[in-house]
Amino acid sequence: MPIKIDSLRIALFHNLPSGGAKRAVYEWTRRLSKTHDIDVYTLSTADHEFCDIRPYVNHHYIYDFKPNKLLKSPFGRLNQFQRWRDLKELSKIGQKIAKKMNSGSYGLLFANPCQYTFIPTCLHYIEIPSIYYLHEPFGLQFVRNIQRPYLKDNGGKHQYRIWLNRADPFLASYRRSLNVEQINSLKHTQLLLANSRFTRETIKTIFGRDSHVCNYGVNSNDFYKIQGITKDNSVISVGEMTPRKGFDFLVESIGRIPHANRPILTLVCNWDNQKEKQYIHSLATKNNVTLKILTSLNTEQLAREYNKARVCVYAPVMEPFGLVPLEAMACGVPVIGVAEGGVMETVVDGLNGRLVERDPETFAQAVLQLLESPNLLSKYGQQAREYVIENWSWDKSIQCLESYLIEAVNKS
Repeated sequence: MPIKIDSLRIALFHNLPSGGAKRAVYEWTRRLSKTHDIDVYTLSTADHEFCDIRPYVNHHYIYDFKPNKLLKSPFGRLNQFQRWRDLKELSKIGQKIAKKMNSGSYGLLFANPCQYTFIPTCLHYIEIPSIYYLHEPFGLQFVRNIQRPYLKDNGGKHQYRIWLNRADPFLASYRRSLNVEQINSLKHTQLLLANSRFTRETIKTIFGRDSHVCNYGVNSNDFYKIQGITKDNSVISVGEMTPRKGFDFLVESIGRIPHANRPILTLVCNWDNQKEKQYIHSLATKNNVTLKILTSLNTEQLAREYNKARVCVYAPVMEPFGLVPLEAMACGVPVIGVAEGGVMETVVDGLNGRLVERDPETFAQAVLQLLESPNLLSKYGQQAREYVIENWSWDKSIQCLESYLIEAVNKS
């Protein structure tokens, strides 16, 4: 018979940068802390300032980790050996963390990703009930094929590099070691939770492990329709300035809109890759797109930028979920997204925006049609906020999460 549990002692692990996953951990932690005792275990490489969870936990243990310095050409091939060394060090740190957790009288471990191994190495050694939350898929088979002029392996122009990769013993050793660590950690994890059906099915295909979907939410008190803000002739997209966020596709799409109707493209980034930033700037110049890039905004500033925009455009490559559409919709801003990945689980075509194929011309037409239809724009915006409040609150998310935490303890 299941035991009724009013309060748990939870060990929470994460090694997350700023972004949607850290925001989710923040929202869960501050709600769980009202009825449960939480200690956090993390690494020095995590972003502790963004969505700071320290005020809501009993103890915040930081384990020092310094990744080995990556080498520049002509010694770049040795970088896989450096990453292999990092992996061995992370395994040792994981053992230390697990040992402290095992002796800490915790009811369970609620584990979140490590930015180096995805699934944290401490799960391999844990003896208490454990849950790992899949904020995104991982594994050797989950590959986003993205081309860039500044990437050495771009577009097959350097086939010899592909051959070198296949023959490189350091690369093979690193990939093999990482795969073994991930498989062993998954084997020792009692329960997996996923942020979307897309993530669930991807992990099931790669590793053969099933999971339960426990969705994110959005804080409609932080993201809301602000009165008195004048709409710019702009569309907005949010995310890290890296190739996988699809900003190049957005620039090309906006560039297909007739100049007289072409909106400004605002990109809000929590982190940027300088080479990618230069590439996006050059692409905007080539396509005659007015570009505005903002970085490191707090929640209030981000909400204002959403409110200034007429439409949120979202085109990351195989995004596992994406909080951005929900945040935009909570601000009463409709979303036009590429119909792939987890985006298809939040954007409802014809209700709160549009879902279109990854084709610049088709995407451009969808943006233009919505911008030229004020009544439809207003309708989608109103329905978007109502949809978020009804279906995507953090309160619903925490109820789902808490039920699985208690289930894991009961099963043990």
